[in-house]
Amino acid sequence: MKELRASKLLDIRFSEVDSMGVVWHGSYPLYFEDAREEWGRKYGFGYLDMFEHDFYAPLVDLQFHYKRPIIYEMRPRIDIIYRPTEAAKIVYDYEIYDTNDESLLTTGHSVQVFMDKQYQLLWENPPFFEEWKKRMNELFA
Repeated sequence: MKELRASKLLDIRFSEVDSMGVVWHGSYPLYFEDAREEWGRKYGFGYLDMFEHDFYAPLVDLQFHYKRPIIYEMRPRIDIIYRPTEAAKIVYDYEIYDTNDESLLTTGHSVQVFMDKQYQLLWENPPFFEEWKKRMNELFA
């Protein structure tokens, strides 16, 4: 499958920075969430799509690694890359770039698993996810 990637420009708000004007570490999960929502819109696999099929996809692993600080008034871009896997999970990698010079600011990684509406962990991919993966393979082979 071709790499499924999406990008989004981030608006750094004053409430997201510390007294040095550097983005607070607690803002990064929100940026990753924004990227996942953008990716979901682009490829037709968002949170509401999961809910409509009676599934949840909670985060079980979230990592980020700082390369350079993000400063107030920067206009960085976050790229999100879907990493296919056979396991019953959704894996993404993230890269945040300074749009002024394209330098890498942050990398990240997340893993989500599937749960049914009774909060039971699934060990196999739900049918709607298998169908989505098949469509993506056909479109982006």
